[in-house]
Amino acid sequence: MGWSVVYKIIKYMINKTDSKKIKKTVEEFFQKLGVEAKIDVFSIKESTIPIELKLEEPQTLIGQNGETLFEIQHLLKIILKRQIADNIYVDLDINNYKKKKAEYLREMAKSTADEVSLSGREKALPSMTPYERRIIHVELSLRQDIKTSSVGDEPRRKVIVRPAV
Repeated sequence: MGWSVVYKIIKYMINKTDSKKIKKTVEEFFQKLGVEAKIDVFSIKESTIPIELKLEEPQTLIGQNGETLFEIQHLLKIILKRQIADNIYVDLDINNYKKKKAEYLREMAKSTADEVSLSGREKALPSMTPYERRIIHVELSLRQDIKTSSVGDEPRRKVIVRPAV
């Protein structure tokens, strides 16, 4: 057995132990909040811990425009950093809210870019969080016919889509 195989086995065992510890911590966190949910903690990938919650009334934990969701995600990150490692990130999703929101934003980005490309006039998108703006920028980054930029001050910062000249 080569060292690379031994390394992979050790990494798998650590990852498995951390996953159990993470799941227990996350379950205790939501239990203390009085939230009943199905919690899935997936394997750590690139220092990110994907956590999915399924619950009957998700809106309270998601909040307006996902604000509460991102605050909870931040709290979990602080708690888990103390237990696991300093360089970890938490990706919390509740009832696939972030996944659906990202799909919506990608579609909005494409249709806006098509409109700008055809009309030749720039268009400002509504104010967005840094996370949402990043989705727009990444989605449109490979297009040669348009350019994007973020303008304004938080919390009213928005993406401008303009024709590439």
